[in-house]
Amino acid sequence: MLKTDMEKLVYLLEDDEAIRDLVRCSLQLSDIECRTFSTVAEFEEAVSRKLPRIAVMDIMLGDGNGLDAMARLKGRHPEIYCIMLSALGKETDKVAGLNRGADDYIAKPFGILEFSAKIAAVFRRMDRKQPVIEVGGIVMDCDRMTVKLDGKELSLSGKEFKLLRYSLENPGKVLTRDELLTNVWGYEGGETRTIDNYISHLRKLGFRYETVFGVGYKFRP
Repeated sequence: MLKTDMEKLVYLLEDDEAIRDLVRCSLQLSDIECRTFSTVAEFEEAVSRKLPRIAVMDIMLGDGNGLDAMARLKGRHPEIYCIMLSALGKETDKVAGLNRGADDYIAKPFGILEFSAKIAAVFRRMDRKQPVIEVGGIVMDCDRMTVKLDGKELSLSGKEFKLLRYSLENPGKVLTRDELLTNVWGYEGGETRTIDNYISHLRKLGFRYETVFGVGYKFRP
């Protein structure tokens, strides 16, 4: 199985040459390597040879849909941080992208300085995170995307894994639904019942979440 390198490597899938050049040059000024691709075919061929740590992907492309390409990438390599970059800037478009598995969504036109700062911030968060988290009877391997509870390995979806990881990183803290939507799903003001459904499933697997009525949840390892 291919693994992402610890180097700061970004793949950009974008059919606008001007945007490709602007992003590549801006990231290079921050000592971040950026490889650019104009088609889904080129992008996926590159991914088959070497994985990036961050993938930035346009949606409307000449040979396919960036959302579909992102979903395929996340299905095989959920550890890659995926950012959708699109002229489709309505809230419903953003929610659709995030629900397909994207970690963030940036609408065009965008400020290149803010964009570069956001990419650098993602790398800083990645580098601070622990590769293995052990709390109580839970062992989470963040590189391999595996979770064991009392020695039994469990199968989690990408969003379940992110929700549990955020909970493990904040044990005993009251986690509001808005906080979880922002930090796990990547958007604000969404449908909070989504959180309740995911928490319910994690409880069935044996994880202890205490309900704080009217606020959110408290994770108890």
